Amino acid sequence: MQRRALLIATSAWPWAARADDAVAARLAAGGVVIAFRHALAPGTFDPPGFRLDDCGTQRNLNDEGRAHAQRIGAWLRERRLSPAAVRSSPWCRCVDTARLAFDRADPWLPLGSPRAGSEAVHDAALRELRASLAAVARSERRFEVWVTHQFVLTALVGGHVASGEGLVLQAGAGHQPTLVARLSVA
Repeated sequence: MQRRALLIATSAWPWAARADDAVAARLAAGGVVIAFRHALAPGTFDPPGFRLDDCGTQRNLNDEGRAHAQRIGAWLRERRLSPAAVRSSPWCRCVDTARLAFDRADPWLPLGSPRAGSEAVHDAALRELRASLAAVARSERRFEVWVTHQFVLTALVGGHVASGEGLVLQAGAGHQPTLVARLSVA
């Protein structure tokens, strides 16, 4: 019985390496977006009266979140993967995640938190995200990074996404995002 447990435990490591290799290969092939939920920013929601132009009024990354963002960038650099674009929600925790990971961030309102606008604004943002994903899908050997919020990722593909987790997305039928793979960098 102990031997069987040991075989199962040791077989998990090669499986994780193969999963990482598969994600890296899919990114290198291009035509996809890896959409990250921002790294750890403790709490829920922004305080009342927050402003996008003042990070001091928002929920921000903590030390663990900043270190995690740096590890995400290191993971891609170690695999010689360089995104063609790094787009970010304009919220500071997303911009900071992108800059710490990739040394750049192009703030893009469609990636912003839908909690800050009307349903019509949210629906328009989702249409724009789907259209942009379809445009990326037409480009070979090119991928983009998007850094956004749980609410946006749930609206695109459903389900829960952990802080700092990346979803590899491609455009499916009717520009609907299809989840290809998940990436969790420890």
